[in-house]
Amino acid sequence: MCERFEDFHRTVLLLGSLALYADQPGADDRFIDAVGPSLAASLPEPPPGLFPPGHDPMAGPEYPSGW
Repeated sequence: MCERFEDFHRTVLLLGSLALYADQPGADDRFIDAVGPSLAASLPEPPPGLFPPGHDPMAGPEYPSGW
């Protein structure tokens, strides 16, 4: 497996683990607020072939919250 894919996979797993931790009683909100954005910002570009050809991540429904 190429290093680029391993970095992407590892970062996605860490983000998922952080999300699970955030739902636990007694989770440290300051830790989550400090680590979450940094971890998300470090997410590398997805490796080629992860999404189908022609996939546009910006195409999709408009969400009422403005996301």
